[in-house]
Amino acid sequence: MLDELGPTFVKFGQLLSTRPDVVPPDIVAELRGLQDDASPVPFEQVQAAVETELDLRMDRAFLEFDFAPLASASIGQVHRAVLPDGREVAVKVQRPTAAEQIDADLGLLYQAARLLKERVKALEFMDPQEIVDEFARSIRLELDYGHEARNAEIFHRNFARDDRVVVPRVIRSYSTSRILTLEYLRGTKIADLDLAAMRPDERRDVAYALADAWMTMVFRHGFFHSDPHPANIFVLESGALGLVDFGQAGKLSEDDMTKLTRLFVDAATENIEAIPRRLRELGVRYDPAREPEFRAELQVLFDRYYGSRLSDIDPIQVIREGFQLIYSLNLKLPSRFVVLDKAIATLASVGQEVYPEFNVFEVARPYARGLMADRFHPRAVSQQFRNEAIGLASVARDMPYQISDVLERLREGTFQVKIENPGIDQIDDHIDKASNRMSVALVVAGGLLGSAIIGVFADDGPHVLGLHLLSVLGFILSGAFGLWLVWGVMRHGRL
Repeated sequence: MLDELGPTFVKFGQLLSTRPDVVPPDIVAELRGLQDDASPVPFEQVQAAVETELDLRMDRAFLEFDFAPLASASIGQVHRAVLPDGREVAVKVQRPTAAEQIDADLGLLYQAARLLKERVKALEFMDPQEIVDEFARSIRLELDYGHEARNAEIFHRNFARDDRVVVPRVIRSYSTSRILTLEYLRGTKIADLDLAAMRPDERRDVAYALADAWMTMVFRHGFFHSDPHPANIFVLESGALGLVDFGQAGKLSEDDMTKLTRLFVDAATENIEAIPRRLRELGVRYDPAREPEFRAELQVLFDRYYGSRLSDIDPIQVIREGFQLIYSLNLKLPSRFVVLDKAIATLASVGQEVYPEFNVFEVARPYARGLMADRFHPRAVSQQFRNEAIGLASVARDMPYQISDVLERLREGTFQVKIENPGIDQIDDHIDKASNRMSVALVVAGGLLGSAIIGVFADDGPHVLGLHLLSVLGFILSGAFGLWLVWGVMRHGRL
């Protein structure tokens, strides 16, 4: 259905595939198969967009510009070209109607989110509008090629001294918010590799290079490519990996990397007891009373797959089981780690396709030892101690002023303590509704009692069906109020 609705909805499905905390695991596994492909736009539109953005005629801006695109997606398409100085480049051109189409589709998504929030009680545990907000921020960043250019420059700097990974340089004079020009990478996409013709050791080298590159990004750089799709990774003629498409990237702080390293080391060394604590340090939230259950489920999952070859594992089943654990325990995942999860899951599927015999723990264990050695190297420890000492010194310097401010407010009588409890407002609302219903019930009871007294003792005046008219009116009004009260109670599901 999402595929038929169009490119924006395909991207929205891809976002939902990264939210195992709100989407059931079988749906997550299905959504992971969505691919962002689209038919290319006519070359005349590409030429008009390039000339408008660069303020140059095509024949003056480029010596060559291929008519047929190298790749085409929902937001833009890529063409090979040659600059006047002879450099070969890849030019990414945004579709002329991309922004308008995305705005229209976002409007539909917001309407759907509002309807779901108002009418589907089964989704009360999540906020559909918040998910659409997250998607809107993400896709609008992808519309800004300046953002992608900045990401590409960061990756280029991070791998500048690493011969194993090549990131193309951004040609700034030929790049705008709607045009992105990068050095051309000459190689073969992983998606186009003739795996059957490759030797096992060649396939193994590619899989290990992929794992090592992303481990370096996550654990050393703290800035990682979050869409390692096989069409975004090249095997170059030199044997190095080439990366393209930098619209989606994740960022981790130094503290995040330290905590991730500890988690990674515990997983690689089978220290299951420590994993729940490591996840809690990273911001994963769950009911503390369910920690023994969480640890037991982790042990079962770990025992089943630890040390297995990827050829012996059904990756879809692993994804389902991992996400079922997240879903069943109602784990709350920080968004930055959801992006990391998406990258790792995508990379795992690529690794299995390239080299089914690949065992990730063969890479993980020595890498874990290296990470620990780096983190606890005397130079790193002294730098961490220095940073923490500076932070504590800043706190100590500010403390006398803060105490003075508190004492001053106490003297003036303006000191206030604010206590926030999300449930207080709901309790107040329930009490208010209950008191209103009690008042109506008292009115109904009084009306019935008064009508009964009038019916028994009133002899003069008009009568209906043997009862005094005032008594009949009282019964009717009391009955109406009573029915209204019962309907209100039943409508809210509380009898």
